[in-house]
Amino acid sequence: MKRNLFAGGLRSRGLSVNVFTESELADIHLATLEVLERTGVFVEDGEALAIFKDGGCRIDLESRTVRIPAHLVEEAIAAAPTEIFLAGRDPRHDIVLSPGRVGFCNFGEGIMVNDPATGEHRPSVKQDIADAARVADALDSVDVFEMAVGAGDCPPETATIHNYEAALLNCSKPVSTGPQDGDAVRATVKMAAAAVGGDDELRERPILLFGTCPVSPLKLPREFCEIVIAAARSGLPNTVLSMAMAGGSSPVTLAGTLVTHNAEVLAGITLAQLTERGCPVLYGSSTTAMDLKLAAASVGSPELALIGAGVAQLAKQYRLPSYIAGA
Repeated sequence: MKRNLFAGGLRSRGLSVNVFTESELADIHLATLEVLERTGVFVEDGEALAIFKDGGCRIDLESRTVRIPAHLVEEAIAAAPTEIFLAGRDPRHDIVLSPGRVGFCNFGEGIMVNDPATGEHRPSVKQDIADAARVADALDSVDVFEMAVGAGDCPPETATIHNYEAALLNCSKPVSTGPQDGDAVRATVKMAAAAVGGDDELRERPILLFGTCPVSPLKLPREFCEIVIAAARSGLPNTVLSMAMAGGSSPVTLAGTLVTHNAEVLAGITLAQLTERGCPVLYGSSTTAMDLKLAAASVGSPELALIGAGVAQLAKQYRLPSYIAGA
């Protein structure tokens, strides 16, 4: 079982980038709690609204706004496991995720590939996922395989299920997948359970990790809620990942964007813990700045690095494993 090196500790080697002081992190946390309790989040899904209401949140059904008391947010953070075990189909690839411990996966989900045989730049197909999975399986530096591309040749309604099938059959490492809704979560859970011998065996050896994103600013769409709820009930890890864009869907300042980002992620984690207390969740980020010329996410920018470092500090403060996008 792999336990990768820690980052941010007092060591004589390595690099730590601490963007915020402890006091500044506390300010971001308190501002986040104020946003969640006073402004609230838009929740599109009816079952999620009911879960939040039963958990003690204030609900405005007309606007579908949920205001989450600070104590519920902090109870949810405390309830989430500090360590998450991910299993490979080959036990040599088992890995433990914990705050500050650094591992790597490829990023996704691309929609175009350069065909390795012809050089053609074309839309991705299911076979491309299988090929990418085999490459990731052979790379020692890759701990988890995430869908590198999507199965563009499959029906959109079931594409994410096809994605997981292609990865499952071609990778012996833990696989991270982004299901499109709750039905896709349940379908992929059945596939993973069949691969390891049953539902109980899957909980013992979780070879599957989910990921899903709210919509900035402060919106939890129906599909997001379904995925969070279904993943929590399955007992499998799920990454709640904000993709805010500073200057576009979030404030232009670093601290302001992190408050928006933090509120979205913590709202998702609270929904997960109200659904199934103690369910494994990762604190996720693909938040960056908006390219003002192209009105697109500025991936690889200095702002992305600063935001990612700030997110890592927040996740570590909350004692949660994190997933942070890089370039």
